[in-house]
Amino acid sequence: MAASQGPAQRLFGAGKRLLGSLLATGETRLRLAVLELEEERARLFGLLLLAGLSLILLLLGIGVLTALVIVAFWETHRLAAIGASAVVLLGSGLLMALRVMQLARRRTLLAGTLRHLATDRDLVEASREPR
Repeated sequence: MAASQGPAQRLFGAGKRLLGSLLATGETRLRLAVLELEEERARLFGLLLLAGLSLILLLLGIGVLTALVIVAFWETHRLAAIGASAVVLLGSGLLMALRVMQLARRRTLLAGTLRHLATDRDLVEASREPR
């Protein structure tokens, strides 16, 4: 009896297959997005941990270095040593802040998912164009 299906039944079957295909594609893309979010969370946690530890060590090193410079020039040029240390520290801090702002502007969250969705959209648009 499958050969005796009418046009409405074939259309209904094609619609069901299309809907199933769309749902499967959507589920795949959703799983990809969730996986990317989990990877990004783990990467961000490790990055924050390493950044925190390096910041603590960097601050201790800068403090000791600044104290060494000031003590070395205490008898002759103590104010110049303090001023030069302050200028170097403030300049380095400003450069790092500018770099952080530059890195923060880049978008990396869900880049793979967005790229796949754009590919899907392009394929759908290409299939709709008359040949």
